[in-house]
Order: sequence, then structure tokens, then C-alpha cells
Amino acid sequence: MSSIEEKFLEVFGEEPDLIAAAPGRVNLIGEHIDYSEGFVLPFAIKDRTTAAIRKRDDSTVRIASVQRRNKVITVDINDVQPGLKGDWDRYALGVLWSMGVKTGVDLMIDGQVPLGAGLSSSAALECSVATAINHLFDMGFSLEELARLTQKAENQYVGVPCGIMDQSVSLMATVGSALLLDCRDLSTRNIPFDVAAHGLERLIIDTQAHHALADGGYAERRASCESVALKLGIHSMRELTIAQLEESRDSITSVEYLRARHAVSEMQRVLDCVEALSISDFEKVGRLINQSHASLRDDYTVSCPELDTAVDASLAAGALGSRMVGGGFGGSAIALIQASKTSETITAIEKAFAEKKFKAPRFFTSLPSQGAEVISR
Repeated sequence: MSSIEEKFLEVFGEEPDLIAAAPGRVNLIGEHIDYSEGFVLPFAIKDRTTAAIRKRDDSTVRIASVQRRNKVITVDINDVQPGLKGDWDRYALGVLWSMGVKTGVDLMIDGQVPLGAGLSSSAALECSVATAINHLFDMGFSLEELARLTQKAENQYVGVPCGIMDQSVSLMATVGSALLLDCRDLSTRNIPFDVAAHGLERLIIDTQAHHALADGGYAERRASCESVALKLGIHSMRELTIAQLEESRDSITSVEYLRARHAVSEMQRVLDCVEALSISDFEKVGRLINQSHASLRDDYTVSCPELDTAVDASLAAGALGSRMVGGGFGGSAIALIQASKTSETITAIEKAFAEKKFKAPRFFTSLPSQGAEVISR
């Protein structure tokens, strides 16, 4: 019996009917453009959230977490609607709501994706629950449909206006590849991403500067892009070129111009990165990663001192490229480095953080991993 099964039995008195898991993610490139119908290039990490679930014969929903000791949140399924107060449990309840569950369940969550690190712990939770529900109730939703439903849960129930990237890669990722995702139609293509064969390493740097996307900063930036689209008579940033943006500069505010410039240029960087990976031109991949960070820092203004310090120290230590990942305002950065310089790079970053009296960062690496799956039934 697995640890989550043991915890489920301890808390709820019975064994679960089914267990599913879904991973967090790192986005190689393509940040803050999923809600503008852009292209993104994320991959799943090995850290996963696991959901154990059991049907009930009444309308009671009980939710507990391995990380929250024996605290059980209890609610009637008929009361699960947007506006219901809650904490982390809203992510799970939102999925029950968006998927139209009408009966009670017992649900145990074991979250192993670091919180607030920009590695999409929320999507991992949502997608593990959605995968469990989809199979437990034989709903038959496709992965694309599950991505839409989990995004709906976060947008409308939790209140975070996220795009579709995090949920899509958590559900659709495959081992050994990054996922080129077209956020307009959710079509995908696996892009081989074997940096180890070239003597390289992907270092993930958790700055431990906690970020929260529900505080309005994320929503403001999405609203800016939507405002530009409305003013220019287009559906999304996907339909805008840099030349058109420059021609229309007087029709939008200075802030909107910067936000749009990031979105349009970042979409092109994703496509350029895919081309560079196809010929194993990692020097160019590194340059594109650096350009992405500069754009996020200067045009989208979603970086922070800890993220900039991690990036600058990585580059000073010889990284090919480094940038912040995730929604920003804290969280993690990645660095594409020579594997032989991993220890040297970590030491340089730790020293830079200590000199600025920042909280010590955490480091880990991950190969591109498998997306959501049922692991026990």
C-alpha cells in the first residue's frame, strides 16, 4: 500500500477507488502568451501531485491533504459554486464544479510540486483531480477537454485568469520531449529535448521569493493585451506583427505598447527556439532564453530582484541562457548550463543571494517527464 493510500485509509476509514497523478512544469520559452493564443514550449518535471479519490453514496465532499496533517474540509456538493470561500481546496473544488460532478467524494491530495515556485503546483493539483474524476466516473473527456475544464476551474472558480499552458502540459506531456503547444487550438508537437547528450544541464533555481497570481498583477497584464486587441480590432496578440504594432503605437497607451511588444516578440522566440533545437543549436537557444528574460523584465515587468539575481549570476558563471519562468513576481528561474559547471554555477548563485541578503535559493534538475496518468485503480 502506497503512502497516500495509507493516509487515505487513516483519514477516511476506507481505501480509495482510484489514484491519479499529474506533474508540475517548467516552460523553456513562451511566457505570458498562452492567454494571447500564442505558442509555448514547456515540459513536465518529475515532481507530481497525487490525488486519491473514492465515490460516496451521499452529497458530502471531504478533502484532505497529506501536507495539512489531519485537517479535513467538508462541504456539500450542491454548495460547490464560484464564490464559496476556501483556501487551497478551491482548486480541487473548482474542478469538481467545472466537470459537473453531482455526487459526494472523498479526496486526498499529496502535493510534491513546490508551492509558489512558478512550477505550476496549482495545475498539477487540478489535473491530478481531473484525471481521477474523469476515470472514476467514466466521463470520457479528451485531454484537450480536460485542459479547458481545469482552466475554467482556475479562471472562474479560483479567480485566476490564467491561460491554458500549465494545464495542457500537465496533462499532455511525454517523457524526453518539450511540448510545442498552440494555445489557439491546443494542437501539440513533441520536440526532442535531450540536452544531456550535448553535455548540458537544465538547472532550476527556486528563488524562494513566494509569488501569488491572485493579487491582480497577472490579471492587469492579461487585461492590457486584451485591451490592445480590442483597440486594434484583432482577436488576440497572435494576429499582430511587430511592424503592425509600431504602426499602431499612437492608438494604445505606452504600457499597452510594452505589454504587446513582449507578447508578439515572445511568440516569435518560441518558433525560433524550436528551429534551433531541431539542429541542436544550443547557443542560439541560450540567446533566445536571455532575450525572453529581458522582455519579461523590461516590457512585461513581472520579474523581481531575486529572479534577476539568479539570472545574472547564472550568466556570469557561464550559462548559455537563463530566465525567469512562470507567472513572475517571484518563483523560479532556469539556466541552461554546461553539466560540468553545475556545482560552480550553484555556488555563484548562492554567493550572489547571500551578498544581497536574500533567502537562500533551492536547486534541482529534471528531465522532461510524463503527463497526468492513473497510477492505481
